[in-house]
Amino acid sequence: MKRANSSALYKIVSEKIRNSPQSRITFAEYQDVVLYDPNYGYYSSGKVNIGSKGDFFTASSLGKDFGELLAIQLAEMWHKLNCPETFAVVEMGAGNGNLAQDILGYLISSNSEIIPNLEYIILEKSPELIRQQQQVLADFKELNIKWQSWSDIPDNSLIGCCFSNELIDAFPVHQVVVNNGQLQEIYLTIDGEKLQEISGEISTPKIKEYFELVEINIVNDDYPQGYRTEVNLAAQDWLNKVGNKLQQGYLLTIDYGYPASKYYHPQRSQGTLKCYYQHRHHNNPYINLGEQDITAHVDFTALEKYGKQQELFTIDFTKQAMFLMSLGLGDRLQKLSSGQYNALQILQRRDALHQLINPMGLGGFGVLIQGKNLNSTQQSLKGLTIPDEVF
Repeated sequence: MKRANSSALYKIVSEKIRNSPQSRITFAEYQDVVLYDPNYGYYSSGKVNIGSKGDFFTASSLGKDFGELLAIQLAEMWHKLNCPETFAVVEMGAGNGNLAQDILGYLISSNSEIIPNLEYIILEKSPELIRQQQQVLADFKELNIKWQSWSDIPDNSLIGCCFSNELIDAFPVHQVVVNNGQLQEIYLTIDGEKLQEISGEISTPKIKEYFELVEINIVNDDYPQGYRTEVNLAAQDWLNKVGNKLQQGYLLTIDYGYPASKYYHPQRSQGTLKCYYQHRHHNNPYINLGEQDITAHVDFTALEKYGKQQELFTIDFTKQAMFLMSLGLGDRLQKLSSGQYNALQILQRRDALHQLINPMGLGGFGVLIQGKNLNSTQQSLKGLTIPDEVF
Protein backbone atom coordinates (compact mmCIF):
# COMPACT_ATOMS: atom_id res chain seq x y z
CA MET A 1 0.00 0.00 0.00
CA LYS A 2 1.44 3.37 -1.03
CA ARG A 3 1.96 6.07 1.57
CA ALA A 4 0.05 9.33 0.98
CA ASN A 5 3.30 11.16 0.26
CA SER A 6 4.39 8.56 -2.30
CA SER A 7 0.98 8.52 -3.97
CA ALA A 8 0.96 12.30 -4.34
CA LEU A 9 4.45 12.31 -5.84
CA TYR A 10 3.62 9.48 -8.22
CA LYS A 11 0.67 11.52 -9.46
CA ILE A 12 2.88 14.60 -9.94
CA VAL A 13 5.52 12.59 -11.80
CA SER A 14 2.88 10.89 -13.97
CA GLU A 15 1.33 14.20 -14.96
CA LYS A 16 4.75 15.64 -15.70
CA ILE A 17 5.50 12.70 -18.00
CA ARG A 18 2.15 12.90 -19.80
CA ASN A 19 2.56 16.66 -20.35
CA SER A 20 6.15 16.37 -21.60
CA PRO A 21 7.25 16.09 -25.25
CA GLN A 22 7.43 12.42 -26.27
CA SER A 23 5.76 11.60 -22.91
CA ARG A 24 9.04 11.16 -21.08
CA ILE A 25 11.20 12.99 -18.57
CA THR A 26 14.87 12.75 -17.67
CA PHE A 27 15.96 11.06 -14.47
CA ALA A 28 17.15 14.47 -13.27
CA GLU A 29 13.61 15.83 -13.63
CA TYR A 30 12.23 12.84 -11.74
CA GLN A 31 14.79 13.17 -8.94
CA ASP A 32 14.10 16.88 -8.63
CA VAL A 33 10.40 16.18 -8.03
CA VAL A 34 10.75 13.38 -5.48
CA LEU A 35 13.45 15.19 -3.49
CA TYR A 36 12.45 18.85 -3.84
CA ASP A 37 8.72 19.13 -4.58
CA PRO A 38 7.60 21.97 -2.25
CA ASN A 39 4.87 19.91 -0.60
CA TYR A 40 5.90 16.27 -0.81
CA GLY A 41 9.62 16.11 -1.70
CA TYR A 42 11.93 14.24 0.65
CA TYR A 43 13.93 17.33 1.56
CA SER A 44 11.28 20.02 1.19
CA SER A 45 8.52 18.35 3.20
CA GLY A 46 10.69 17.80 6.27
CA LYS A 47 10.70 14.00 5.88
CA VAL A 48 14.50 13.99 5.93
CA ASN A 49 15.73 12.74 9.28
CA ILE A 50 19.44 12.78 10.11
CA GLY A 51 20.98 10.68 12.84
CA SER A 52 20.59 7.29 14.47
CA LYS A 53 16.78 7.29 14.06
CA GLY A 54 16.80 8.66 10.52
CA ASP A 55 17.79 7.44 7.07
CA PHE A 56 21.46 8.37 7.27
CA PHE A 57 23.93 10.24 9.45
CA THR A 58 26.42 12.98 8.67
CA ALA A 59 29.61 14.13 10.34
CA SER A 60 27.72 16.75 12.35
CA SER A 61 25.42 14.10 13.86
CA LEU A 62 28.42 12.49 15.62
CA GLY A 63 28.85 15.36 18.08
CA LYS A 64 30.23 18.87 18.15
CA ASP A 65 33.79 18.11 17.04
CA PHE A 66 33.19 18.34 13.29
CA GLY A 67 31.54 21.75 13.54
CA GLU A 68 34.12 23.03 16.00
CA LEU A 69 37.01 22.01 13.75
CA LEU A 70 35.30 23.72 10.80
CA ALA A 71 34.96 26.82 12.99
CA ILE A 72 38.74 26.78 13.51
CA GLN A 73 39.22 26.77 9.74
CA LEU A 74 36.69 29.57 9.23
CA ALA A 75 38.37 31.74 11.88
CA GLU A 76 41.71 31.25 10.14
CA MET A 77 40.15 32.25 6.82
CA TRP A 78 38.94 35.47 8.43
CA HIS A 79 42.46 36.25 9.57
CA LYS A 80 43.92 35.32 6.16
CA LEU A 81 41.53 37.83 4.55
CA ASN A 82 42.90 40.53 6.90
CA CYS A 83 39.89 40.45 9.25
CA PRO A 84 37.34 42.12 6.97
CA GLU A 85 34.70 44.25 8.64
CA THR A 86 32.02 41.90 7.31
CA PHE A 87 33.06 38.26 7.05
CA ALA A 88 30.34 36.24 5.33
CA VAL A 89 29.99 32.55 6.14
CA VAL A 90 27.46 31.05 3.73
CA GLU A 91 26.23 27.57 4.64
CA MET A 92 24.53 26.00 1.64
CA GLY A 93 22.08 23.32 2.74
CA ALA A 94 22.15 23.49 6.54
CA GLY A 95 20.08 20.38 7.25
CA ASN A 96 18.60 20.44 10.74
CA GLY A 97 20.85 23.32 11.86
CA ASN A 98 23.11 21.32 14.17
CA LEU A 99 26.28 22.06 12.21
CA ALA A 100 25.60 25.80 12.31
CA GLN A 101 24.92 25.52 16.03
CA ASP A 102 28.27 23.81 16.65
CA ILE A 103 30.20 26.30 14.49
CA LEU A 104 28.63 29.37 16.05
CA GLY A 105 28.92 28.04 19.59
CA TYR A 106 32.62 27.43 19.16
CA LEU A 107 33.28 30.82 17.55
CA ILE A 108 31.57 32.56 20.47
CA SER A 109 33.58 30.66 23.07
CA SER A 110 37.00 30.42 21.42
CA ASN A 111 37.22 33.06 18.68
CA SER A 112 35.01 35.80 20.06
CA GLU A 113 36.91 38.54 18.19
CA ILE A 114 35.30 37.40 14.94
CA ILE A 115 31.70 37.68 16.20
CA PRO A 116 31.15 41.44 15.58
CA ASN A 117 32.30 40.92 11.98
CA LEU A 118 30.45 37.68 11.32
CA GLU A 119 27.51 37.46 8.92
CA TYR A 120 26.18 33.89 8.91
CA ILE A 121 23.97 33.25 5.88
CA ILE A 122 21.99 30.03 5.45
CA LEU A 123 20.77 29.17 1.97
CA GLU A 124 17.83 26.81 2.33
CA LYS A 125 14.79 26.20 0.12
CA SER A 126 12.69 24.05 2.42
CA PRO A 127 10.33 26.01 4.72
CA GLU A 128 10.21 23.04 7.09
CA LEU A 129 14.01 22.84 7.37
CA ILE A 130 14.20 26.61 7.85
CA ARG A 131 11.75 26.23 10.74
CA GLN A 132 13.91 23.50 12.28
CA GLN A 133 17.09 25.54 11.80
CA GLN A 134 15.57 28.64 13.37
CA GLN A 135 14.45 26.61 16.35
CA VAL A 136 17.91 25.07 16.84
CA LEU A 137 19.60 28.47 16.51
CA ALA A 138 17.13 30.35 18.70
CA ASP A 139 19.80 30.93 21.37
CA PHE A 140 21.98 32.90 18.92
CA LYS A 141 19.63 35.84 18.43
CA GLU A 142 22.42 38.30 19.20
CA LEU A 143 24.34 37.10 16.12
CA ASN A 144 23.89 38.27 12.55
CA ILE A 145 22.20 35.14 11.13
CA LYS A 146 20.20 35.38 7.92
CA TRP A 147 18.11 32.95 5.86
CA GLN A 148 18.38 34.00 2.25
CA SER A 149 18.21 32.78 -1.34
CA TRP A 150 20.82 33.41 -4.00
CA SER A 151 18.68 36.18 -5.43
CA ASP A 152 18.87 38.07 -2.12
CA ILE A 153 22.67 38.32 -2.35
CA PRO A 154 24.10 41.02 -4.66
CA ASP A 155 26.66 39.89 -7.23
CA ASN A 156 30.31 40.25 -6.27
CA SER A 157 29.39 41.15 -2.69
CA LEU A 158 30.64 38.33 -0.45
CA ILE A 159 33.98 38.39 1.31
CA GLY A 160 34.38 35.21 3.30
CA CYS A 161 33.66 31.51 2.84
CA CYS A 162 30.84 29.60 1.19
CA PHE A 163 30.72 25.99 2.39
CA SER A 164 28.65 22.83 2.17
CA ASN A 165 28.71 19.41 3.76
CA GLU A 166 27.05 16.62 1.77
CA LEU A 167 25.11 18.95 -0.49
CA ILE A 168 26.30 18.23 -4.03
CA ASP A 169 25.57 14.49 -3.75
CA ALA A 170 21.85 15.34 -3.45
CA PHE A 171 21.67 17.42 -6.65
CA PRO A 172 19.54 15.83 -9.38
CA VAL A 173 21.64 13.91 -11.90
CA HIS A 174 21.17 12.84 -15.48
CA GLN A 175 21.64 9.13 -16.04
CA VAL A 176 23.40 8.07 -19.21
CA VAL A 177 24.10 4.70 -20.79
CA VAL A 178 26.31 3.32 -23.57
CA ASN A 179 24.24 1.51 -26.19
CA ASN A 180 25.89 0.11 -29.32
CA GLY A 181 28.82 2.49 -28.99
CA GLN A 182 26.58 5.54 -28.57
CA LEU A 183 26.02 7.82 -25.61
CA GLN A 184 22.34 7.81 -24.71
CA GLU A 185 20.24 9.07 -21.81
CA ILE A 186 17.85 7.27 -19.48
CA TYR A 187 14.29 8.62 -19.52
CA LEU A 188 11.19 7.73 -17.55
CA THR A 189 7.82 7.02 -19.07
CA ILE A 190 4.59 5.39 -17.90
CA ASP A 191 3.72 1.77 -18.67
CA GLY A 192 0.24 1.15 -17.32
CA GLU A 193 0.51 2.20 -13.69
CA LYS A 194 4.27 1.83 -13.41
CA LEU A 195 7.28 3.99 -14.15
CA GLN A 196 9.46 2.52 -16.84
CA GLU A 197 12.96 3.39 -18.00
CA ILE A 198 13.73 3.88 -21.67
CA SER A 199 16.84 5.17 -23.41
CA GLY A 200 17.18 7.74 -26.16
CA GLU A 201 19.29 10.59 -27.46
CA ILE A 202 20.80 12.85 -24.81
CA SER A 203 18.51 15.65 -23.68
CA THR A 204 21.08 18.45 -23.85
CA PRO A 205 24.48 19.03 -25.49
CA LYS A 206 25.75 19.99 -22.02
CA ILE A 207 26.14 16.28 -21.26
CA LYS A 208 28.59 15.82 -24.12
CA GLU A 209 30.35 19.05 -23.12
CA TYR A 210 30.62 17.71 -19.57
CA PHE A 211 32.54 14.62 -20.65
CA GLU A 212 34.78 16.74 -22.86
CA LEU A 213 35.50 19.02 -19.90
CA VAL A 214 36.54 16.18 -17.58
CA GLU A 215 38.37 14.45 -20.47
CA ILE A 216 36.47 11.16 -20.26
CA ASN A 217 35.26 9.19 -23.28
CA ILE A 218 32.87 6.47 -22.15
CA VAL A 219 32.07 5.28 -25.67
CA ASN A 220 35.56 3.97 -26.40
CA ASP A 221 36.39 0.27 -26.44
CA ASP A 222 37.42 0.20 -22.77
CA TYR A 223 33.80 0.60 -21.67
CA PRO A 224 31.35 -2.32 -21.77
CA GLN A 225 28.02 -2.35 -23.56
CA GLY A 226 25.35 -1.07 -21.18
CA TYR A 227 27.81 1.00 -19.14
CA ARG A 228 25.66 3.31 -17.03
CA THR A 229 26.57 6.34 -14.96
CA GLU A 230 25.51 9.81 -13.86
CA VAL A 231 26.18 13.40 -14.91
CA ASN A 232 25.63 16.22 -12.41
CA LEU A 233 24.88 19.31 -14.50
CA ALA A 234 23.26 21.07 -11.52
CA ALA A 235 26.72 21.42 -9.97
CA GLN A 236 27.71 23.75 -12.80
CA ASP A 237 24.76 26.07 -12.14
CA TRP A 238 25.59 26.02 -8.43
CA LEU A 239 29.23 26.95 -9.03
CA ASN A 240 28.15 29.74 -11.37
CA LYS A 241 26.08 31.22 -8.54
CA VAL A 242 28.90 30.95 -6.02
CA GLY A 243 31.35 32.52 -8.45
CA ASN A 244 28.96 35.39 -9.21
CA LYS A 245 28.34 36.22 -5.55
CA LEU A 246 31.84 35.77 -4.11
CA GLN A 247 34.06 38.83 -4.37
CA GLN A 248 36.97 37.37 -2.44
CA GLY A 249 37.40 34.29 -0.32
CA TYR A 250 36.90 30.55 -0.24
CA LEU A 251 34.59 27.78 -1.36
CA LEU A 252 34.81 24.71 0.89
CA THR A 253 33.07 21.57 -0.36
CA ILE A 254 32.92 18.35 1.68
CA ASP A 255 31.26 15.32 0.14
CA TYR A 256 31.77 11.74 -0.95
CA GLY A 257 33.07 11.26 -4.45
CA TYR A 258 36.04 10.75 -6.73
CA PRO A 259 38.15 12.45 -9.37
CA ALA A 260 36.70 11.83 -12.84
CA SER A 261 39.23 9.10 -13.67
CA LYS A 262 37.95 6.99 -10.75
CA TYR A 263 34.30 8.02 -11.01
CA TYR A 264 34.08 6.98 -14.65
CA HIS A 265 36.34 3.94 -14.44
CA PRO A 266 35.22 1.22 -16.88
CA GLN A 267 34.76 -1.23 -13.99
CA ARG A 268 32.26 1.11 -12.26
CA SER A 269 29.73 0.02 -14.86
CA GLN A 270 26.53 0.85 -12.97
CA GLY A 271 27.46 4.28 -11.64
CA THR A 272 27.17 5.43 -8.05
CA LEU A 273 23.46 6.16 -7.55
CA LYS A 274 22.21 5.00 -4.13
CA CYS A 275 19.01 5.28 -2.12
CA TYR A 276 18.95 5.53 1.67
CA TYR A 277 15.97 4.50 3.74
CA GLN A 278 16.18 3.98 7.51
CA HIS A 279 19.96 3.45 7.43
CA ARG A 280 19.73 0.85 4.67
CA HIS A 281 20.89 1.54 1.16
CA HIS A 282 19.60 0.01 -2.04
CA ASN A 283 19.50 0.75 -5.76
CA ASN A 284 15.79 1.31 -6.50
CA PRO A 285 14.89 5.02 -6.77
CA TYR A 286 11.32 4.19 -7.81
CA ILE A 287 10.03 3.09 -4.42
CA ASN A 288 9.45 5.04 -1.19
CA LEU A 289 8.83 8.22 -3.20
CA GLY A 290 9.39 11.21 -0.93
CA GLU A 291 10.40 8.90 1.92
CA GLN A 292 14.01 8.11 0.96
CA ASP A 293 17.18 9.91 0.00
CA ILE A 294 18.57 9.51 -3.53
CA THR A 295 22.21 10.43 -4.00
CA ALA A 296 25.13 10.07 -6.37
CA HIS A 297 28.83 10.53 -5.71
CA VAL A 298 30.47 13.83 -6.61
CA ASP A 299 32.85 14.24 -9.54
CA PHE A 300 35.45 16.52 -7.97
CA THR A 301 37.26 16.98 -11.28
CA ALA A 302 34.12 18.60 -12.67
CA LEU A 303 33.89 20.91 -9.64
CA GLU A 304 37.49 21.99 -10.17
CA LYS A 305 36.99 22.57 -13.90
CA TYR A 306 33.67 24.38 -13.51
CA GLY A 307 35.14 26.45 -10.70
CA LYS A 308 38.04 27.60 -12.82
CA GLN A 309 35.55 28.96 -15.34
CA GLN A 310 34.20 31.16 -12.53
CA GLU A 311 37.64 32.26 -11.30
CA LEU A 312 37.40 29.82 -8.41
CA PHE A 313 40.82 28.23 -8.50
CA THR A 314 41.69 25.03 -6.65
CA ILE A 315 43.75 25.53 -3.52
CA ASP A 316 43.78 21.86 -2.60
CA PHE A 317 41.83 18.64 -2.77
CA THR A 318 42.35 16.31 0.18
CA LYS A 319 40.55 13.75 2.33
CA GLN A 320 38.43 14.62 5.34
CA ALA A 321 40.74 12.62 7.63
CA MET A 322 43.76 14.73 6.70
CA PHE A 323 41.75 17.94 6.81
CA LEU A 324 40.39 17.35 10.32
CA MET A 325 43.69 16.06 11.69
CA SER A 326 45.36 19.25 10.46
CA LEU A 327 42.77 21.26 12.37
CA GLY A 328 43.43 19.45 15.64
CA LEU A 329 41.38 16.27 15.76
CA GLY A 330 44.46 14.31 16.86
CA ASP A 331 44.89 16.65 19.82
CA ARG A 332 41.30 15.99 20.81
CA LEU A 333 41.94 12.26 20.79
CA GLN A 334 44.95 12.71 23.05
CA LYS A 335 42.98 14.82 25.53
CA LEU A 336 40.60 11.93 26.13
CA SER A 337 43.21 10.54 28.54
CA SER A 338 43.43 13.81 30.49
CA GLY A 339 41.19 12.57 33.32
CA GLN A 340 38.25 14.90 32.66
CA TYR A 341 36.10 12.16 31.10
CA ASN A 342 34.65 8.99 32.58
CA ALA A 343 35.10 5.62 30.87
CA LEU A 344 31.80 5.74 28.98
CA GLN A 345 32.42 9.27 27.74
CA ILE A 346 35.89 8.27 26.56
CA LEU A 347 34.57 5.31 24.61
CA GLN A 348 31.72 7.26 23.00
CA ARG A 349 33.81 10.26 22.05
CA ARG A 350 36.73 8.20 20.81
CA ASP A 351 34.34 6.23 18.60
CA ALA A 352 32.85 9.44 17.19
CA LEU A 353 36.26 10.97 16.48
CA HIS A 354 37.51 7.80 14.82
CA GLN A 355 34.42 7.70 12.62
CA LEU A 356 35.25 11.20 11.39
CA ILE A 357 38.66 10.01 10.14
CA ASN A 358 37.84 6.43 9.17
CA PRO A 359 39.24 6.13 5.61
CA MET A 360 36.51 3.62 4.71
CA GLY A 361 33.78 6.04 5.80
CA LEU A 362 33.61 9.75 6.56
CA GLY A 363 37.39 10.09 6.64
CA GLY A 364 37.50 9.14 2.97
CA PHE A 365 35.20 11.99 1.94
CA GLY A 366 36.71 14.57 -0.36
CA VAL A 367 37.47 18.08 0.82
CA LEU A 368 37.85 20.60 -2.00
CA ILE A 369 38.94 24.13 -1.18
CA GLN A 370 38.76 26.69 -3.96
CA GLY A 371 39.54 30.38 -3.77
CA LYS A 372 38.84 33.62 -5.59
CA ASN A 373 41.10 36.68 -5.67
CA LEU A 374 43.54 35.25 -3.13
CA ASN A 375 47.30 35.71 -2.87
CA SER A 376 49.69 32.88 -2.00
CA THR A 377 49.61 33.65 1.73
CA GLN A 378 45.81 33.55 1.80
CA GLN A 379 45.89 30.14 0.10
CA SER A 380 48.04 28.60 2.87
CA LEU A 381 45.54 27.11 5.32
CA LYS A 382 45.89 25.11 8.52
CA GLY A 383 43.51 22.43 7.30
CA LEU A 384 45.83 21.55 4.44
CA THR A 385 49.11 20.97 6.28
CA ILE A 386 49.17 17.16 6.67
CA PRO A 387 50.36 15.45 3.46
CA ASP A 388 48.24 12.61 2.12
CA GLU A 389 51.10 10.10 2.39
CA VAL A 390 50.93 10.31 6.21
CA PHE A 391 47.73 8.26 5.99
